[in-house]
Amino acid sequence: MISLNIPNMSCGHCKTAVEKAISSVDPSASIALDLDMRHVVVTTDVDAARVMDALKNAGYPATETA
Repeated sequence: MISLNIPNMSCGHCKTAVEKAISSVDPSASIALDLDMRHVVVTTDVDAARVMDALKNAGYPATETA
């Protein structure tokens, strides 16, 4: 499980773009997204660096939370 803060995620379009970026590295990932808190939890076998790289490339740099 990967817990991320995504400061640039602020609207429905952002939410869709974030989900699409994560799905591009793991189509079977489970994504729990809280738009108001700008937070996402991803359940995946892909490492966090790869997920974060996909988000960065999509314009949504993320930081991992504890």
